[in-house]
Amino acid sequence: MSFEMELRLMTTAAREAGTAILHYFRLGETVSSAADVRHKGHDNPLTEADLEADRLLHRVLLRDRPDYGWLSEETVDDLTRLERSRVWVVDPIDGTKEFIIGLPQFAISIGLVEEGLPVAACIFNPAAGEMFTATRGSGTRLNDQPIHTTLRSQLAGSTCLASRSETKRGEWDRFRGELELTTMGSIAYKLALLARGAFDLTFTLTPKNEWDFCAGALLVAEAGGRVTDKDGMPFRFNQRRETRTPSLVASNGPLHAALLERLEDVPLSPDRHRPSA
Repeated sequence: MSFEMELRLMTTAAREAGTAILHYFRLGETVSSAADVRHKGHDNPLTEADLEADRLLHRVLLRDRPDYGWLSEETVDDLTRLERSRVWVVDPIDGTKEFIIGLPQFAISIGLVEEGLPVAACIFNPAAGEMFTATRGSGTRLNDQPIHTTLRSQLAGSTCLASRSETKRGEWDRFRGELELTTMGSIAYKLALLARGAFDLTFTLTPKNEWDFCAGALLVAEAGGRVTDKDGMPFRFNQRRETRTPSLVASNGPLHAALLERLEDVPLSPDRHRPSA
C-alpha cells in the first residue's frame, strides 16, 4: 500500500508547525520572551512553541485521519492508541534546548506507524529549510531529492554524531581518537543527517522515547542504513504503555555489526529524566 497521501499530509502539517515555531526562534540568540521557557523536569525544557506546534500537528493530522491513534511528547498519553492499527508518533520540537539558545539544530518529527512498524516519516528543520521524507519501500528524500547513507565499512575514524549533553557529562570520552565526533542535540535531526550521508553513524546509551526516533528510524532504513538497540534488535512502535528504550544505535549499514561489537561491553547510562527509586 502507498502512503503518499499520508506523507503529503505530514509535510503540510510540518510546514505549518515550522512557520509557527519560527515566530519564536532567534538565530544565534535566546528565543523571544513569548516562548515562555519552563521545565518539565531536570534538563528537560518546554516552551510555548512546543505546545503550539503540538496543537497544530494534532489538529491537522487527526482532522484528516480521525481514526488514527496519537502519541506525542507534549500530549498526555491516551492509551487507546494501543488499540489502533495506525498511529501518529510525533515530537513537535526535537532539540528544544537548541531551539531556545538559537542553534538551528532542531526538528519537527512525524512518524506514521502501522502494526508496530513505521511506514511514513517526515522530519523538518524549518531553520535550515530541510524537509526529510520517506515511505516504506520507496527510499528517502531531502527536499524531494533522493539521498543515501555513506558506504564506509571501517569503523575506526568514522564520522559520528554525539549527544551534546552526553558529551558534557563525559560519556563520549572513551570514543575520542577512535571516532570523529561532532556534537548535536536533536536525535531526530541526527538520524536525518545520517540518512543524508553527512555522517556515518550515531548512537545513544541513554534512554529515548519512541517519538524521538520513530520517524528517523525509517529515514535511515530507507536510505540504506540500520537502526537497532544495543543488542541488535529492531524496534517496534506503539506496542506497549512504556515508550522509552534504553539504547539506540544507528549506522550507514556496513558499519553496524562492528559498531554493535564495539558497544557490547559499554554500560548503559542512567535515565536522568526520571527520579531514581
